[in-house]
Amino acid sequence: MTHRTAIVIGAGIGGIACAIRLQSLGFDTRIVEQLDDVGGRAYVRREKGFTFDMGPTVLTVPHFIEELFSLERDRAMLTAPDFPDDVLEDGKRILSGISGGPNTSRYLDIVPVLPFYRIYFDDGSFFDYDADPVNVRAQIARLAPEDLEGYERFHEAARAIFKRGFLELGYTYFGSLGSMLGVVSDLLKLGAVQPLFSLVSKYFKSDKMRQVFSFEPLLIGGNPLKVPAIYAMIHFVEKTWGVHFAMGGTGALVEALVRKFEELGGTVQLAAPVARIDVEKRGRKRVATGVTLGSGQHLTADLVVSNADYATTYLTLIDKAHRRINRDAVVKFRKQSMSLMVIYFGYAMRDGDPDLRHHNIILGPRYEELLTDIFERKILAEDFSQYLHIPTMTDPSLAPPGHHAAYTLIPMPNTLGDIDWDAVGEGFADTVMRFLEARGYIPDLAERLVYRSFVTPDYFEQTLGAYAGNGFGVEPRLTQTAFFRPHNRSEDITGLYLVGQGTQPGGGTPSVMMSAKMTAREIARDFAVDRRIVEGMPGQG
Repeated sequence: MTHRTAIVIGAGIGGIACAIRLQSLGFDTRIVEQLDDVGGRAYVRREKGFTFDMGPTVLTVPHFIEELFSLERDRAMLTAPDFPDDVLEDGKRILSGISGGPNTSRYLDIVPVLPFYRIYFDDGSFFDYDADPVNVRAQIARLAPEDLEGYERFHEAARAIFKRGFLELGYTYFGSLGSMLGVVSDLLKLGAVQPLFSLVSKYFKSDKMRQVFSFEPLLIGGNPLKVPAIYAMIHFVEKTWGVHFAMGGTGALVEALVRKFEELGGTVQLAAPVARIDVEKRGRKRVATGVTLGSGQHLTADLVVSNADYATTYLTLIDKAHRRINRDAVVKFRKQSMSLMVIYFGYAMRDGDPDLRHHNIILGPRYEELLTDIFERKILAEDFSQYLHIPTMTDPSLAPPGHHAAYTLIPMPNTLGDIDWDAVGEGFADTVMRFLEARGYIPDLAERLVYRSFVTPDYFEQTLGAYAGNGFGVEPRLTQTAFFRPHNRSEDITGLYLVGQGTQPGGGTPSVMMSAKMTAREIARDFAVDRRIVEGMPGQG
């Protein structure tokens, strides 16, 4: 039997997850990756005995991972329900001790991380954020007792948004305006379309609590001042399934997924940048027929899936003559997410070091104004907030004995701003490191430092091929959500699909895995895959 063929551009988590699903649908699938190793934004840097995940480090909803490792050739598992039946029952939401399932455990170990985050405020106080309701209320009572009653009301509002927006609509593909209009009234009733920070501010009086319960969209490139309040569901996603870490780092998860893909018969071609997506005109249709690599090699396929950046896919890989909907002006009009500076460093341990956690959020003196500087004014402010990740708190194997591997991530304007990173990057990295030392987070860091490197928005633009150096694809805001977000099935070209953070449903590791399932569902429909393979695939919901 001759199998149909598929090409996936990009070996990021979304691309690999989609390739696994296509292989399970019966397609002979090849991933082509421009870099010399897999991972995309989840690329791994190894230096002087240290292992640094360069990108995502927070894993949630581990049963999404379990499902990928459970797939088999000609058994695609695209059925509903996608969530455990008991997740809606009161008292069964806190499952943070449950990580890798039996199939995941054949490939790697995933462990819970507690607290989820330690959130430091500029005055030195902190909030340990986790799923324990007793602890959360105790933290609020200690820092802002006036907000205890407000938290209870916020908790119920977030629960309702989570139930409708994630559990019921999480896998809905909004391919038409009509598919979205049917749910708008529900979201309006829930208050889920107003800005998240506005929703949070209704329930909390304290600036600290407003920051604690609105910062999470920054982890997927969203501005809390602009992202719709439907993203309050992140609070319940983490509360329900916890925050986890793959032993060996996120890179170990990527390697395990590639191993699974290859076991299913898929192939990966590295150092193979795509020069263009080949399109053939057939009557009134434009049809994707494969790709041409930078080397000149032509690869033909029945379909192409791009895990490359949405804007780069259309602006760079597809001739404008083939783009009726995603024209240059339309693509460039979409707002891109913020970018990042990420500093990777290794340092010697010392007895009596401050009690940092695996995930540390260090907030600066400004919140709303700094967000405006980053997202709207696109200027390099003197102050900053950062996410300090120290994975060796959980997995010492990522550094030489007696050392920590760490990275600190600072939200930055994308390259649509006027910042010369060649001129200011080194100095700004120095400023951040001096801050960590002077404020006592890592005392005497300069004399203990054994390795340091960093990336700026230029890395995202020039190495990863992200338009405008965006860190998280198209910015999540109301006018770029659901139907208004780039579509997983191209409107311009038959047989072309997109997957990953720039498409529906959005950014973040669980969302790109959901994106892979959405895209695979659309492909299964379009190619009329035998329903015995997809096990009774449901409709749009």
